[in-house]
Amino acid sequence: MSKTLPRILIGLALLAAIAAAILYRDHFDAAALQAWVDGAGVAGPLLFMAVYALAAVLFLPGSVLTLAGGALFGPFWGTLWNLTGATIGASLAFLIARYLGSDWVTRKAGPRLQSLNDGVSAEGWRFVAFVRLVPLFPFNLLNYALGLTRIPFLAYVLASWVFMLPGALAYTWLGHAGREALAGGEGMVRNVLIALALLAAVAFLPRLVRKLRQPAMLPVEALKQDLDTDADVLVLDVRPSADFTGEQGHIAGALSLPLEELPSRLAELEDRKTRPIRLVCRTDRRSAQAARLLAEAGFADARVIRGGMTAWRGRGWPVEDESR
Repeated sequence: MSKTLPRILIGLALLAAIAAAILYRDHFDAAALQAWVDGAGVAGPLLFMAVYALAAVLFLPGSVLTLAGGALFGPFWGTLWNLTGATIGASLAFLIARYLGSDWVTRKAGPRLQSLNDGVSAEGWRFVAFVRLVPLFPFNLLNYALGLTRIPFLAYVLASWVFMLPGALAYTWLGHAGREALAGGEGMVRNVLIALALLAAVAFLPRLVRKLRQPAMLPVEALKQDLDTDADVLVLDVRPSADFTGEQGHIAGALSLPLEELPSRLAELEDRKTRPIRLVCRTDRRSAQAARLLAEAGFADARVIRGGMTAWRGRGWPVEDESR
């Protein structure tokens, strides 16, 4: 009870602050921010970063601040103040969530949520890098969600700062270019073009990151060699059950686990988390989806066999067919 009461009080205070911030968010705009910063004099950057950090904690839109940072401080200092303020805010939200809820999540998490937590924790800073470069979830919500995982705090902070840099630079420069355009200053066209180029690069990052995160496929010959030498390899066939026993047959010893059933049956594979799993389907499309699911759940060595059963049969190697 001694630990529960302070958490409840802090949680209620936080909810009240978030509600008030959302209620009065119309008063939170670039003009008001500029007046505050100008009034603070040399302490303007410190005030700006404090406001940015508080906005991240209270679910206020960071895009307004990022653009304003570029307009107020220019592309270099604006990027630095934006990035630092966002990282401080993200760190505070992370620590608040960890203090308030991580123990409860650990106690109450079911097998599926626990597997997801294990997967996130296993990837550590790499997972933080991925979600910072590829914004799958709203920034403010993600900060709290990551605090409920077991990702180390220092890794979270450093990865957030480094991998939020591309987006911060692009949007800060956009804010700077917008101010230059309104003022009609020299180099206006150049600044706008630079901002557009940076935005295009940031938009391309998700595709690049997804590609880099995917482990390289293995040739079917590598699977055959492992099986011939009795290596500790689980062949996981993710085709529909009808295909497993159909005309293509299946590899001897393979486990049939259709892709659609994989999320709900991860517990069956728990003992393979650090041991090799080789994924096959008709070609490799379903196998690639299965590999992503397993990686997210913390499986360290789940690799796709290029060409799947089509490649295996193309080599003339034996298969089993239970329909005969």
